[in-house]
Amino acid sequence: MKKKALFSYTIAIAFFVMFSGCKGGKPGGGFNLFTVQQDAELGLQVKQQIESDPGQFPILNEANNREAYQIIRSITNDILNSGKVYHKDNFAWEVKIIDDDKTLNAFCTPGGYIYVYTGLIKFLDKEDQLAGVMGHEIAHADQRHSTRQMTKMYGISVLISAVAGDRETLAQITAGLINLKFSRGHETEADNYSVEYLGGTKYNCAGAAGFFEKIGGEGAPPEFMSTHPNPGNRVENIKARASSKGCKITDTADQSRYQRLKSLL
Repeated sequence: MKKKALFSYTIAIAFFVMFSGCKGGKPGGGFNLFTVQQDAELGLQVKQQIESDPGQFPILNEANNREAYQIIRSITNDILNSGKVYHKDNFAWEVKIIDDDKTLNAFCTPGGYIYVYTGLIKFLDKEDQLAGVMGHEIAHADQRHSTRQMTKMYGISVLISAVAGDRETLAQITAGLINLKFSRGHETEADNYSVEYLGGTKYNCAGAAGFFEKIGGEGAPPEFMSTHPNPGNRVENIKARASSKGCKITDTADQSRYQRLKSLL
């Protein structure tokens, strides 16, 4: 019965894709075997997989780190309330802090489950920079880049197995998501949307450029950026985008809160 239901589900989605998968005009347009609801379902499954593996993903306990979570959620909410996040009301947009000082990374699963490493928070100097990175990661989920990319990588049967809760497949998908190498087009799109989102906040809308400038000053970029567009080019593109939008490009936010966040970790 399960195989028959899975086959029927596969055919139904394939039929749906024939008529709607390549329509443009909305964020996440282009070929994608998943619906928005299936993005949310896959994200929930991946979240559960991540949080069941504290060895690989040592998530800070919220009860013991309430102030740190208040600050990181305030940054997230500022972005979500910018009026520019298309799927604000469709996805969960939960944020967790991973206690790993050696990793300069953040990622966002389908469905809006956001994970930020302490290593990234401590590496950056300003709240605007972190907001820029978080805007970039939120854009990957909002534009549905992960499921668009995984549609190409895995195909429908693997993705449906993950949504259905197959743990082995989920582990594969989770590892793939965290190390997912987005196309250059997706990276540029996420950079552009980070500017859009921050343009509706108190932050410097080119905040992500500050991250890439910081990375560029450290010599070789981290491994997760090895296939991304050149950081120097991204700085130029982000600043040009910000200038064309006429949004605030100076760091005027009070940085004492960000220094407080770093001291709490």
